[in-house]
Amino acid sequence: MAQPDTGLTPKIDSERLTGLFSLEGRTAFVPGGYGALGEAVCWALAAHGASVVIAGPSPAKAETLAAQLSSAGATAWGLALDATDVPGIRATVKQAIARAGGIDFLINCVGIQREQGVFDVTPEEFDLVYSTNLRSAMFLGQAVARHQVDTGRRGRHVHLLSVRSHLALRGRGYSAYCATKGGLLMLVKQHAMELAPHGITVNGVAPTFIQSDRIRPHLERAEFKEFILQRNPLGRIGDPIEVAGQIIAFVAPAGDYITGQVVYVDGGVTASQ
Repeated sequence: MAQPDTGLTPKIDSERLTGLFSLEGRTAFVPGGYGALGEAVCWALAAHGASVVIAGPSPAKAETLAAQLSSAGATAWGLALDATDVPGIRATVKQAIARAGGIDFLINCVGIQREQGVFDVTPEEFDLVYSTNLRSAMFLGQAVARHQVDTGRRGRHVHLLSVRSHLALRGRGYSAYCATKGGLLMLVKQHAMELAPHGITVNGVAPTFIQSDRIRPHLERAEFKEFILQRNPLGRIGDPIEVAGQIIAFVAPAGDYITGQVVYVDGGVTASQ
């Protein structure tokens, strides 16, 4: 009589291999989804089969991007969101659930910067950066996780951070930005621990300067561009698709066993400083 296979090493499942990056049948909620990086994220999600709910302070911009995605064959919706308003966050999450039938992925791309030197920081500007960059992440995560737990979804949360969650910046007024991105790093880890028993993973993606109209004024200054390129081991500016790719890796089946992590998409900057 043949003995049963008692080995611990699982056999390679070819179906699982081919579906490692498939998002078919899943829905993503993307606050800040029409921004410089958020738009690339939305297109990447749609390209891998996900439906996308885009939200931001300009419903017109959210709806325009949703229409472009729909024209390309995706399923997408645009909603208004004031990320500094906690009741508003909860209302928009409920709207997203109603439109899409549920939320599998939270991809939080919300974030602002207000540059002020340490002696010039005002309570008003500091509080605005805090409420936009950090407090919103807390309550976006809470609202989406509550829905996912109540419906038994093994959800995925990904927050967009920055290399400034790990590195300060010399000669610039980044107190509020660095403080909130650093706080967000620890929020990712804590949410990951509290939501792990529910099968929900929480991770972060932290880019450095990435090609976009938003940073064009900086890159048009030859001295500054040269400084950025010299300190980057790969010697180039990153592409938004390279940030979106890491987000796909976190929310797809390929990332099922990863939680509480932050990946720096930075050409090696944080590895060398």
